[in-house]
Amino acid sequence: MLNLHETFTSPVQIASIEALRYRGRQLMRVRSADGAEGIVMAHGRIEYLWPILQQLVAPYFLGKDARDLEALVDGVYTYKSAYKLAGIALWSPVAYVELAIWDMLGKLAYKPVCELLGPVLRRDIPIYLSSMRRDTTPEEEVAWLQVRIAETGADAVKLKIGGRMSANADAMPGRTARLVPLARKTFGDDVTIYVDANSSYDAAHAIEVGALLVDYGVAFFEEPCPWQDYWQTKQVADALDMPVAGGEQDSSLPLFDWMIRERVVDVVQTDVMYNGGLIRLMRVARMAQATGIPIMPHSPKAGAESAPVLHFAAIAPNLGPYQEYHGAPVAPEPWYVPDFAIRTGAVVVPTGPGLGVEYDPAIWDDVERLF
Repeated sequence: MLNLHETFTSPVQIASIEALRYRGRQLMRVRSADGAEGIVMAHGRIEYLWPILQQLVAPYFLGKDARDLEALVDGVYTYKSAYKLAGIALWSPVAYVELAIWDMLGKLAYKPVCELLGPVLRRDIPIYLSSMRRDTTPEEEVAWLQVRIAETGADAVKLKIGGRMSANADAMPGRTARLVPLARKTFGDDVTIYVDANSSYDAAHAIEVGALLVDYGVAFFEEPCPWQDYWQTKQVADALDMPVAGGEQDSSLPLFDWMIRERVVDVVQTDVMYNGGLIRLMRVARMAQATGIPIMPHSPKAGAESAPVLHFAAIAPNLGPYQEYHGAPVAPEPWYVPDFAIRTGAVVVPTGPGLGVEYDPAIWDDVERLF
């Protein structure tokens, strides 16, 4: 249990919660009764989840003491029967608020969030370049990733295979069977290769594909089967001599506990937003650590949106060797610092107070208020 009352001797009353949009990016802003402020960059799903945020999540947190954050994250589940919406639709809005509160608390304490959460184990986070594409030929895919490896110094990548929820179909005929060998031949043995099927296969076909992956030294096979078909995923994990990864879309802590205990997956990929924020992510990490399983949170993000998961990566004892990061070049966004650039294969955890993102004050004159 976190004890924020030791860090903050006076109440930190949550006075306002706002959802904002600036240049197509979504922001959550929380303010205390004493004028402290916390901000987090949310993901685009806030555009259609904001009624849940407005009607169920924000009203529960308003007026509460932010020092009780862990209890609040648990309590919102039963507020006005919010549990009936349990899943990404509920836990993402909770995460927006929780993460903005962490930013506010870090600023009040003049500490990075990672230092409030636990001992800092690392400041530079090695990343893998996460390709988000299936519209490329194997040759095109490998060629652009080879350029990105040279530009960033990364020594790990993730390829998309299959067709995404595609009932065993490939994105284009023969793409997977050509892509994996070509990637290994081009990148060499010193580059770690992961693959993500995005629920493309049934268990039997996933095991066939997995045999190819084993032959080429692929380091994990992500979401081989439809993500809610846990028994098929377990069949794949049991059959293959390679790690199977998953869990990005799951948000039930008891289900995570079962998945970990039953070894449904060998690598846990909890998403900090989908699962409800840093407190719940840390709980899943502890479950995994107890059974010797690494956690590598789902986060194909870049820039300020990656800040929360970088703070988690700074403290997680059982963090995997690399953290997911958007593979494509990302244009600088001059309205905040730092730039979150990949340098020598790693991204630095922001060192400023809170989440460590400093926004240009001028943007607040131009934001659109969602509520």
